Amino acid sequence: MNQDLHQIKIGLTDNHACSYLPEQQERVAVALDTQMHTPENYEVLLANGFRRSGETIYKPHCDQCNACKAIRVSASEFKPSKSQRRILNKSKTFHWIMKDEMDEDWFDLYSEYITKRHHSGTMFPPKKKEFQQFSKNEWLTTKYLHIYDGTQLIAIAVTDVMPHSTSAFYTFFSPDIELSIGTLAVLYQIEFSQNSGKHWLYLGYQIDECPAMNYKVRFQHHQKLVNQRWQG
Repeated sequence: MNQDLHQIKIGLTDNHACSYLPEQQERVAVALDTQMHTPENYEVLLANGFRRSGETIYKPHCDQCNACKAIRVSASEFKPSKSQRRILNKSKTFHWIMKDEMDEDWFDLYSEYITKRHHSGTMFPPKKKEFQQFSKNEWLTTKYLHIYDGTQLIAIAVTDVMPHSTSAFYTFFSPDIELSIGTLAVLYQIEFSQNSGKHWLYLGYQIDECPAMNYKVRFQHHQKLVNQRWQG
């Protein structure tokens, strides 16, 4: 890495309502140095609790709350739990393919997912250009894990790929399937990481008080970043 973390220019956003804990105010620290925009440097920032949104690299920096904990899974040491093995058994008709671009009909799937699952969220109504700006950037290898049931596309997991790790960026799926597709996508991303010789799969942030995120702690062996030290 060509710059010490303590010397990185950081900007702070204004406070605004938290998307996950309604009673809290959210703000983030943004890495302003464009020289950090390389796969190698971003991998170091991931290991220090940062994430990206489009071209922006950020980290929670809330005044009154520290509930967000970066979480990662050791792909090389991962062993599926009984419940995860059941999900894999129930999905035997499914298969996944990692692609450099999304299938042409991706927006239909994304629109259905946002409309049915997140109609009260900030990504509603679904917009193709906004999602492309949110998910893509020019300096990082981003791939798209497609999950099919036979020939039907049922999910896409946007996955960032670095020299030694991968990062689960965003997943959308058919909302009518009665199976934990979010968990299945992570299982497939772990498999991709293992096949690619990557050590870590980063899962974003874990918030214990947010039930929708609790599936992340069920992947073993995982680590959380607590007081700038990975524990697990």
